[in-house]
Amino acid sequence: MADLHILREHKLGLAAARKIAFKWAEHAEVEFGMDCTYEEGKTVDEVGFTRSGVHGTLSVTKEKFELNAKLGFLLGAFKDTIEREIVKNLDDLLKAKPPAKAHTVKKT
Repeated sequence: MADLHILREHKLGLAAARKIAFKWAEHAEVEFGMDCTYEEGKTVDEVGFTRSGVHGTLSVTKEKFELNAKLGFLLGAFKDTIEREIVKNLDDLLKAKPPAKAHTVKKT
């Protein structure tokens, strides 16, 4: 078995980090066939993910994302590739600019 540990600090606050974590979970389900669960907490959210050969959690706070996963024997051979893909995906989500707020124009 191989272990993955990825830590990313941020300054987004919990509300914005929560949105990114939700997008990450959606991506993991679609791209990697993961079964994800999302539990919101007062100060920490947790995304649980699993599929054959891998299980883990992504913890989300107002200051960091922390992913811990265990890879089974077969996937352990691809640990470096899997880790690179997860890091790239998470970093891309963190770099993405939030959508601009729509401004309402009042007619007089």
